[in-house]
Amino acid sequence: MMMRWLKLLVPRCLLSVAVFLVLVLPLQAAELKIGAILAETGPASLLGGPGVRSLQMLAEEMNARGGIQGNPIKLVIRDSGGSPEKAISFAKQLIEEEQVFAIIGPSTSGETLKIKDICEKAGTILISCASAELIVNPVARYVFKTAPNDSLAARQIYRTMQQKGITKVAVLAGNDGFGNAGKAQLTKLAPEFGIEILATEVYDKDAKDLSAVVAKIKAIAGLQAVVNWSIVPAQSILAKNIRQAGWDIPLYQSHGFANVKYVEVAGEAAEGIIFPASRLIVAESLPDGPRKEFLLKYKQGYETRFKEDISTFGGHSYDALMILDLAIAKAGLDKAKVRDAIENLTGYFGTAGEFNFSAQDHSGLQLDAFTMITVKDGRFVPYQGK
Repeated sequence: MMMRWLKLLVPRCLLSVAVFLVLVLPLQAAELKIGAILAETGPASLLGGPGVRSLQMLAEEMNARGGIQGNPIKLVIRDSGGSPEKAISFAKQLIEEEQVFAIIGPSTSGETLKIKDICEKAGTILISCASAELIVNPVARYVFKTAPNDSLAARQIYRTMQQKGITKVAVLAGNDGFGNAGKAQLTKLAPEFGIEILATEVYDKDAKDLSAVVAKIKAIAGLQAVVNWSIVPAQSILAKNIRQAGWDIPLYQSHGFANVKYVEVAGEAAEGIIFPASRLIVAESLPDGPRKEFLLKYKQGYETRFKEDISTFGGHSYDALMILDLAIAKAGLDKAKVRDAIENLTGYFGTAGEFNFSAQDHSGLQLDAFTMITVKDGRFVPYQGK
């Protein structure tokens, strides 16, 4: 009789313990794996490096307060070196092997355009840190980006030229995805602003000397300004070569110039360069208020930790993770619902400006995301139109 009672009792006891563990003890939160494809090394490292560091800083801050919706973040970062081929391989690996919830990056437009369809077909959210409008036009359901469209940067440059009475320009661009997309936008928009492009030159993105290109365009009669569209170190070399030629022509750069390390490489030749960028890099000059406080918090946190100046490129990955956080807080961990939440996110102020996404706009930023910046005494300052 005793043995029969024990046989009945033991399973019931085990069941009771199991029920107690389920009902009373907290369940361990699942890791939220977020992939990132960023050019931490290579010619685009001044974009990808700050992007990686910003992600790591923000993920640590989020994990310290419990992660996203109680789920600790695990970043799975891949260094593409700016290579579209590596980006393709890493995108497939992150989706198929790592099974990440979303991917942040890549750093460059060329890489992003190569993996756009891969992420779309897999139903994996991609929040790019690159600027080419082709990334979001045509719209792909699962593809978004946090860098302002290159068309907006081109418009800001031409508006500034228009105010100064500049009508005849030369357009230079690196032979990569960013350069090609920017050159196309500059060419398309020029007539709208009464700008005549007298010459277009495309140079090797790995060029170490552009003096021959400079000599060629310097010989063009009537030229009033040069616009260069690049994200690689060659943009600093171009500035040097122009000044070495004794040519005091206004030099406009794209928003790809928004890292003070490009200024350091160009040295005195960078003085007076004009370019569009987000207000992040001149945050101290903004009127007091919540937006200034937000930008300075990120800026000061980054610069204190990493002992280097902030750049807009780190801000793009920071915005991407913040947007994911907001969307998951609203929709939970269902990818399709999070995608919907991002597409309907409005009024969010990030480092790049105010994001207002929609089914027709997966960039979310407008012209006011850019302000014009110039270089004075080796530092970025707001451009005053002089």
